[in-house]
Amino acid sequence: MSVLGNILWLIFGGFFSGLGYIIGGLLMCLTIVGIPFGVQSIKLGFATFAPFGKSIRETPTSYGCLKIVFDILWLVFVGWEIALIHLGFAAILAISIVGIPFAMQHIKLVPVSLFPFGQELS
Repeated sequence: MSVLGNILWLIFGGFFSGLGYIIGGLLMCLTIVGIPFGVQSIKLGFATFAPFGKSIRETPTSYGCLKIVFDILWLVFVGWEIALIHLGFAAILAISIVGIPFAMQHIKLVPVSLFPFGQELS
C-alpha cells in the first residue's frame, strides 16, 4: 500500500516538493557556511520523495552542542516557512476524504522540517 501511496504522492506534488528541497540545498551548499544546512535540505528532499511507510527517528550523529545551534538557525531562517507550507498543504488536502492520507504525510514532515539536525525519515 505504501508503494501506491508514494507513486500517487509523486504524481500529485511530492516530486516538486522534494525537488524544491534539493535545489534549495544545492544553493545553500554554494557557501562553506551553508554546507551543513544544504546537506540537511537535500536529505529532506530525498525523504519527501517517498514519505509513505516511513517514520521519524533520531540519528546517532556526533553534532554535539552544534545540533542545537544549527537547529535554531534553521528554524529562524527557513524552518518555520517550510513548516507553514506543509501545514497549509495538509489543511487543503484534509478537506476531502481522499486527501487525508496525503495530509497526514505533510503533518509527518512538519517536525523534521522544523528541526532537521539529528532526525530523519526512515
